[in-house]
Amino acid sequence: MFERLLPDQIVNTVFDIDLNELKARKVRGIITDLDNTLVSAKTALATPELAAWLDKVKDAGFKVVILSNNNLTRVSRFADPLGIPYIPMARKPAGRAFRKALQKLELEADDAVVVGDQLMTDMLGGKRMGLHTILVTPIARGEEGIFTRFNRMIEKIALAVLRREGKWPVQGGERK
Repeated sequence: MFERLLPDQIVNTVFDIDLNELKARKVRGIITDLDNTLVSAKTALATPELAAWLDKVKDAGFKVVILSNNNLTRVSRFADPLGIPYIPMARKPAGRAFRKALQKLELEADDAVVVGDQLMTDMLGGKRMGLHTILVTPIARGEEGIFTRFNRMIEKIALAVLRREGKWPVQGGERK
């Protein structure tokens, strides 16, 4: 029942994503969530470490787009200084948002991955579009809004079912 929420990969942070492995798989684009994926929801700008990682990603030849359910002000304030295109108020897991992201990247689903911290938005939306999905551990759960907290309750139920069915953890990852 909850198989569409299962990520293809689980990592602790974006820094743990193996860019060489993505290149070997012919991936050329990364669609990434913002809040609790790249930085905490309360962190306005990229940390120096994250900015360096994003430069490394771009230098490796990957295109990046931020796909966020947050508002234009929040997302633009973060993305503009980095020169990263973005789609705010995406309404993930809606397919339209992911199609827009692929259009911005000028790529097909086979050529991109989705990185995010939520099963109900990032993983479900990516799976529905046929994208490879990478789940990261949320950076700061205490800073989440009402909709995310609701999604986390559903996620908790889904995880319990998936564990009971022996379908979690995926590839050695753990989710609490």
